[in-house]
Amino acid sequence: MATRPPTANGLGMTPGRAAEELNRIEALFPLLDDVPPIYRHWRTLVEREGVIGRQVHDARLAAVMLAHAVTHILTFNTDDFRRFPEIVPVDPREVDGAPRVQT
Repeated sequence: MATRPPTANGLGMTPGRAAEELNRIEALFPLLDDVPPIYRHWRTLVEREGVIGRQVHDARLAAVMLAHAVTHILTFNTDDFRRFPEIVPVDPREVDGAPRVQT
């Protein structure tokens, strides 16, 4: 997403700029461990919601969140997460006072 062109719903960053942004984000937020319960949550979501194709990646993120009791996700693709009632998608452009990502 970071290096995908803006015309394809991306941020248009160079790989170097994306790496810098990842370093900044990783310093601000804890990383969640890849734990065994994630698979159980993922399978439940995929079967319950009829998830297919590339959407299985969004289901995996939702499963990670469920396994770690995280309820909100900051995403430019809020519609992709509305199918999971346990997850609250938040568009970063709608957060008051949010810094804007520079490309």
